[in-house]
Amino acid sequence: MDLQLTGTNVLITGAGQGLGRALGLGFAGEGANVAFHYNSSGEGAEKAAAEAAELGVRSIAVGGDLRDAGAVAAIVARTEDELGPIGVLVNNSAVTRKQRFLDSTPQDWAPQIDVTVTGTLQLTHAVAKQMAERESGSIVNLMGDSGRVGESGLLVTATARSTTVGLTRSLAKELARYRIRANAVSLALVRTDNFDAHAGTPEADTMKKILSAYPLRRFGHPDDITPMVLLLASPLSSWTTGQVVSVNGGYAMP
Repeated sequence: MDLQLTGTNVLITGAGQGLGRALGLGFAGEGANVAFHYNSSGEGAEKAAAEAAELGVRSIAVGGDLRDAGAVAAIVARTEDELGPIGVLVNNSAVTRKQRFLDSTPQDWAPQIDVTVTGTLQLTHAVAKQMAERESGSIVNLMGDSGRVGESGLLVTATARSTTVGLTRSLAKELARYRIRANAVSLALVRTDNFDAHAGTPEADTMKKILSAYPLRRFGHPDDITPMVLLLASPLSSWTTGQVVSVNGGYAMP
């Protein structure tokens, strides 16, 4: 199926590794030009951009701290200067930390809120302004299922992630007049190169217990997520906005 993404310019945050990188390559495979944003994973983003270029599209690695308004402006400016008007924004960047709430401090909370909430707001604001001027655009926000259903040991992460639901639905209602769509994809555990940082390194018995919460009895892989993100970004989803779609192996069912 042709997703009609050829020539679309896509900016993906947190794309130097893991799911963000896979998404970027997925878009490139559909003929889209891709900006792989990174903060600390510059080498990975550069390699991903080079791999995307081999598919015959234009691609760049663009660095910047989303907590910094000046860096955000530079990210958007460079992307539009080198690729052209941003047609799709994929908000993937987030900071997560597995920690009991009563053992945490405000200092532990700050990075999660600053990147996942403030950083996402800053970049979305900057990109949406450009999209509104052109009266066209699609925004896809990634979030963890902890933000929908709650999860012990991830209270602050869940709090930060839950804002994605409000952001997505509010964007959809406020920006529809500019023909901008906004949707979210909510995920359970996905096996990426930083999987252990999210799931820890549980013993075999613990892993079995975790997997028992998944009716499909396996964790996700980036290839499980990419098709849904591509479809929501595509013109084929032109009548879909304000939706939170779960791709989670059945871990939580709305």
